[in-house]
Amino acid sequence: MRLAFMGSADFSLPTLRALIEAGHTLAGVFTQPPKPANRGQRPRMSVVEALARHYDLPIFTPATLRTADAQSAFASLALDAAVVAAYGLILPPPILAAPRFGCLNVHGSLLPRWRGAAPIQRAILAGDRETGITIMQMDAGLDTGPILLQSAVPIGEETTARDLHEQLATLGAQLMQQALDRLAAGTLSPRPQPAEGATYATKLNRDEGGLDFRLSAVVLARAVRALNPWPGTWFEASGERLKVMAAEVMPSRGEPGLVIDDRLTIACGEGALRPLMVQRSGRAVMPTEAFLRGFPLPRGTRLR
Repeated sequence: MRLAFMGSADFSLPTLRALIEAGHTLAGVFTQPPKPANRGQRPRMSVVEALARHYDLPIFTPATLRTADAQSAFASLALDAAVVAAYGLILPPPILAAPRFGCLNVHGSLLPRWRGAAPIQRAILAGDRETGITIMQMDAGLDTGPILLQSAVPIGEETTARDLHEQLATLGAQLMQQALDRLAAGTLSPRPQPAEGATYATKLNRDEGGLDFRLSAVVLARAVRALNPWPGTWFEASGERLKVMAAEVMPSRGEPGLVIDDRLTIACGEGALRPLMVQRSGRAVMPTEAFLRGFPLPRGTRLR
């Protein structure tokens, strides 16, 4: 098929690689323009642009697709389909309508659950027992288009956002290839999303990772698994913000926010949370036992 690929993030890469390996004609790779990065704030290309350059693919980096010129240029590609995976720009109706089969999105949830920007993290935070990939034919709504294919994966009690991200990115590439093959063969028809069960996965924000020990330890452990590496989860002690990179739930009890043993077990509103990996600002991540040798937080310390 003659395709455009539209993506900008790590989640996009397996799908782009799969399209290349399958031998599709990639008339254009659309990705967000280079953005200032690191301390020097020098513009850095997206990971998708870097991969496209490696394969000498035509690259487009429009800041918007809302202009008539951008829409005309897109239509001139005469596409069978556009494949979209974590692109980051809104596709206006003229873009959605240009390809023969429309714009097909790799979405990291079982739609209509977790429409929106952060479906992987929200599924873990909510305690969902499964999530998955939806291949969707995009429309003008927010992840509201008809479904082409879906596949579920379990969320275990130790599953992290990083684990799930990698698993779903790989699964999304596989499902997209199946969808394209079946569309080309005429054996796949879109079906409307069900009206019931829709939820919205709001974008993550920097302040979301503060650990409120008045909550249950189970809820906080989910946050640790869902919000690392960004925005991270943390508590404050001795005037420092300390990141918790991994933790486990303990059955202990105590006043919320109180350290109740010499292994940094922290009492919560229900149960207790024991950090397993901790990081000080500007320092390496380390096991809690090693961390406590340089930053003592003895039994009876009150945290917030």
